[in-house]
Amino acid sequence: MTRFHVERAFPARVMQSIEQAIEAAEKNHGGEIRFALERELTTQEIFRGIPPRARALQTFGELGVWDTESNNGVLIYVLLADHDVEIIADRGFAGRVSDAQWGEVCAVIESAYRNGDFERGTLAGIAAASELIAKHFPHTDKNELPNKPVLL
Repeated sequence: MTRFHVERAFPARVMQSIEQAIEAAEKNHGGEIRFALERELTTQEIFRGIPPRARALQTFGELGVWDTESNNGVLIYVLLADHDVEIIADRGFAGRVSDAQWGEVCAVIESAYRNGDFERGTLAGIAAASELIAKHFPHTDKNELPNKPVLL
């Protein structure tokens, strides 16, 4: 997976659209959403057998998604080479949103990705995650984490 593939799937315009969608979504709830895009795992990670979920957990920590007052950060992690999407939600969602519900959000995104529609899939995923977040964390005026997507 080359940088060209990433830029074709997620050009600057799409990355800006994702940032705007996160900003707009967070006006409807008190949660925090981060979007991280990784082109592929390194050869070393592959040889060590690191699954995408483990890499997503690592990224969750590296980006400080856990660092919110209400423990309500959500990471949408995309491993582009595999069209794999993982959602890591902070402990504030424990007992409120099930793994199956987060899995449904991933499925929405992955379905669009299989059809090559990365923008639509990502924006639909942000909207679906936001619906889940809004049920448990009403809007606040805080913006504790950056809205800008991260390219790892």
